Amino acid sequence: METEKKNPTQTAEQMTDRDLSEQIKMVTKESHIRAENTELMLSFQKGQVTLPQFKLLLCSMYEVYKALEEEMDRNCHHPSVAAIYFPAELARLEAIEKDLAHFYGPDWREKVVVPAATKRYCHRLRQIGKENPEFLVAHAYTRYLGDLSGGQVLGRIAQKSMGLKSSEGLSFFAFPGVSSPNRFKQLYRSRMNSVELTEEERNGVLEEAVRAFELNIQVFDDLQKMLLSVPENKLQTFSTPVKMLQIPRAIIQSSPLFRALLGIFVAVATVGIGIYAF
Repeated sequence: METEKKNPTQTAEQMTDRDLSEQIKMVTKESHIRAENTELMLSFQKGQVTLPQFKLLLCSMYEVYKALEEEMDRNCHHPSVAAIYFPAELARLEAIEKDLAHFYGPDWREKVVVPAATKRYCHRLRQIGKENPEFLVAHAYTRYLGDLSGGQVLGRIAQKSMGLKSSEGLSFFAFPGVSSPNRFKQLYRSRMNSVELTEEERNGVLEEAVRAFELNIQVFDDLQKMLLSVPENKLQTFSTPVKMLQIPRAIIQSSPLFRALLGIFVAVATVGIGIYAF
């Protein structure tokens, strides 16, 4: 995409004295605005999620985090990756596996189904892990800090919306290794900003940050298509009752990726009740 190839590099040249975290925020601003102004994003305050849709989302998150964390582990001694390598605090794969086992049973691996966009996302992660490990910084920052920012709130939303009596099946949203999300995010940004990159490498990381967000949007779109292909009666059969939830705007604005993830929840729910327009 043109936005991916041109804007990040141009912006980097204009902001060479800024922290990498701030540069990423600036170059991905257009993607954030574009995502926020879709019909679904504008209706995020009606966030709803049903069990079948949540399970489908977990399947994609499993594949994405499997690729990301395997590449992070493999490149943990690379200077760029080592600075932001916090497996004890941030790793999601084991938590997602626990959730999938809860919802699908012991043979959950045989039931994981993901759309084409998820496979493209994973392919990209594998590719940069081999060819440009420093680009993993962009993906780790986008995914981990987004999930950390909204984890507790999203967990409560999912639990209430799906009518779950406990937090079982919601481990994805919990970060037991992080006692203070705000302090940890400050530490993470500080470590990321300390990474030494050439101008070419920095421009590449900024391009990759835009790509990371675009890949997430594509997964979002493909999940919708998958849901639309499921017969309405099947969704009704396996759905649990949903409740309307009001989400504070300040919380939604705190993290771009949090907004994107909320958008997915809105999408899967609105598809289920037949009011989504694409």
